[in-house]
Amino acid sequence: MEGSIFQYEFVVKGLLGALFASITAGLAGTYIVSRRMVFLSGGITHASFGGIGIGYFAGINPVAGAAAFGIFSALGIEYLSMRQKIREDSAIGILWAFGMAVGIIFIYLTPGYAPNLISYLFGSILTVTYGDIIALGIMSSVLIIWFTVFYRIILYISFDEQYARTFTSRVNLFRYVTTSLIALTIVLNIRMAGVVLVISLLTIPPNIAMLFTRKYSKIVMWSVVAAFAGTAAGYVISYYAGIPVGATIIFTLVIIWLGAKLVSRISGLNLKNNNKNLLINNK
Repeated sequence: MEGSIFQYEFVVKGLLGALFASITAGLAGTYIVSRRMVFLSGGITHASFGGIGIGYFAGINPVAGAAAFGIFSALGIEYLSMRQKIREDSAIGILWAFGMAVGIIFIYLTPGYAPNLISYLFGSILTVTYGDIIALGIMSSVLIIWFTVFYRIILYISFDEQYARTFTSRVNLFRYVTTSLIALTIVLNIRMAGVVLVISLLTIPPNIAMLFTRKYSKIVMWSVVAAFAGTAAGYVISYYAGIPVGATIIFTLVIIWLGAKLVSRISGLNLKNNNKNLLINNK
């Protein structure tokens, strides 16, 4: 089709990236919102900036550095909050600040021209590579398998950890593994929305879904749909308007959330986000 934006390869790559990002956002985001760990995820996101700085300094892929640093931070937060009796918000604040400080220091120490960090801070879906798409595709597959095989355990941990401990003695192990997967998901989505905005990509779609359903599996499904609708629409809008992609995607998701909230109120479907009710409804 002449004049269509789909004639450009970078647009097709961007939409493929948006699809896989939406799948990861739906699965990981539902877990994040259900466990009320949005602040923890924000800590992981900003702490991973330390890995980006180390990656530039060492001459390796910054995303690989961010992944290693993100997993380290996620496990560190879980360990400090569970084993060292440090309040979780304090542990998050410590590692958040530490990661950002490390990133700034190593970027400053990197010889030569200072790298352009705008794409990592605010996202650059226009520059998504096939390598990024493959990585997101693999991450999507891993999350689908993990959440499908261990659905019941993850459900209990999400809504009532004490109840989960009566179901299995390996709750801590599942928390560590799932949090590590969340960290990887966050890092891989940094190219889509950036360090500053990626947490919104993971939290807004589940909040849209929770306006209409209490069932965990349906929250995941509708989160994926909402994430892709917002990401794809924001991508197209930014293309024609000539404005930053990452910010446009988040802006579009917020508009969808406001519209969904209005619809839910008008139709009387506005559901209370209560963990106990959600757990009972999913048993």
